[in-house]
Amino acid sequence: MTRRTTPRRPDRSTVTAAAQAHAEAREAARTAREPNRLVVGELAYDTRRERKGVVMDHLDGYIWLRPPSGGLEWTARPDDVEPATDAADHGSPHDTVFRARVAVANARSRGEVL
Repeated sequence: MTRRTTPRRPDRSTVTAAAQAHAEAREAARTAREPNRLVVGELAYDTRRERKGVVMDHLDGYIWLRPPSGGLEWTARPDDVEPATDAADHGSPHDTVFRARVAVANARSRGEVL
């Protein structure tokens, strides 16, 4: 006949260590889900629409942006939004493409480009 033993209750330090490990794992999982979450009020660049905007909110898996000078908000997917470069940085690829498009549009409006 085998003897039945009741499991021993863990001591307080074991329970505390397990709770701490669980909290750290939850925080690590949350951080992994949102690796590049932009802060509300931060200037961001929407790569899909090729415009800069201020982050207004994060709702339903989208980022809400508004033009820096004010105007209508728009939504963007988190994968399409990145932190904007400093306004003094004219060497960024986004600014270079934007400047080239503006130059072509200006030339077209002057009748220089058909």
